[in-house]
Amino acid sequence: KKTRKKRRRSTCRWKHTACKRPSRAGGDRHVAALVLARGGSKGIPLKNIKMLAGVPLIGWVLRAAKDSDMFDSVWVSTDHDEIEKVAKAWGAKVHRRSPEVSRDSSSSLETIQEFARLNPEVNVICNIQATSPCLHPKHVKEALEMITLQDFDSVFAVVRRHQFRWQEVKQGNGELTKPLNLDPSNRPRRQDWDGELCENGSFYFTTRDLILNKGLLQGGKVGYYEMLPEYSVDIDVDIDWPVAEQRVLRYGYFGRVTPEVVRLMFCNISGCLTEGKIFLSASGEQMVSINIRDTTGISMLQKEDVEVILLTYNKDSVIQSLVDTLAKRTNCRIIEVGEEPLNDLRPIVEQKKLEWKDVAYMGNDKQDVNCLNLAGLSAVPGDAPVVAINAAKYTCHQVAGMGAVREFAEHILLQKEKAKSQLKQDQEHKN
Repeated sequence: KKTRKKRRRSTCRWKHTACKRPSRAGGDRHVAALVLARGGSKGIPLKNIKMLAGVPLIGWVLRAAKDSDMFDSVWVSTDHDEIEKVAKAWGAKVHRRSPEVSRDSSSSLETIQEFARLNPEVNVICNIQATSPCLHPKHVKEALEMITLQDFDSVFAVVRRHQFRWQEVKQGNGELTKPLNLDPSNRPRRQDWDGELCENGSFYFTTRDLILNKGLLQGGKVGYYEMLPEYSVDIDVDIDWPVAEQRVLRYGYFGRVTPEVVRLMFCNISGCLTEGKIFLSASGEQMVSINIRDTTGISMLQKEDVEVILLTYNKDSVIQSLVDTLAKRTNCRIIEVGEEPLNDLRPIVEQKKLEWKDVAYMGNDKQDVNCLNLAGLSAVPGDAPVVAINAAKYTCHQVAGMGAVREFAEHILLQKEKAKSQLKQDQEHKN
């Protein structure tokens, strides 16, 4: 029986090459995260704020940067009003770049240099790419510690690739291709070859001195930080949007809250479970419609021991008249809330001896903002107003009454499975 040689792989590795070391500023250093997000994307209009798995693209890296607790400030550099609004909604400061560094021909280095000149207090600039949505706080923390603790001047992200490369040949010139990184007569097996390190574009961390005085993002005592392939997603290069969403749902970072602790879900009936329409019969009877996909989603949560409580507003007379029927159909408790749902829901959470990180909340309008912000997991249908979308942690593709509740239910359950898998891996590493 053949056995395969196992090579232990770590989640990160680092190396460095020695160069002449630049001068440094003394004392405590101001470390800033900087996400470049120009509005003039040629491929996908306003790509940097396009929704990816329920979150604006730049939201993924901003969340990872802020939750790493490594930065004195987190910035987005942009030339577009809508990107500025989204950046501020996610807690970032905004560097409004000049027209001179907003052209198609402008380089990242030119924009970063402008930022550095306008913010003289910043000593280390961490350029994080908006197109890397699978970045996690641990990646940022471990890489940045190479600068703050190990005295590196620049650190960038790489991924290990096992791809054999051949020289390109132009048609009609009579040349033959030749291998660039292998010997065809001694072609190695994948498990016997360490592969090659390639930049994955996730981030470039550099000292102020290198950027302004040397004109470099990589130099001085330079090191790399290796990320595993599953986290090395580049929207610009690797994959298209639908594939990226599936990758992010499995490997993306969804915040500090561990989703497996969700034990209770609050869900608005009107505008989430229903589409907000009222149907009138010839006899004057009022009716609403409920999608079977959404009731199935509720059942899926209940089978996983997540209690679902449906909410109705005291001004919604049609829903009030159907409470008994809805309760029987969904096997859910239904409660009436006022204009500020939090006032009515807080006692329920306390009575069940839960914290808000244990709660999922689905709302659809301004009155839900406080609950959407407070809940460990929160979502709105795809047709919700902007004020609710900005407060939610997840925005559904589906609209109200057309499968949005089912989509959020699947999102909750996927995060639970992901958390269980992570817990298992952590236990294995300890053993």
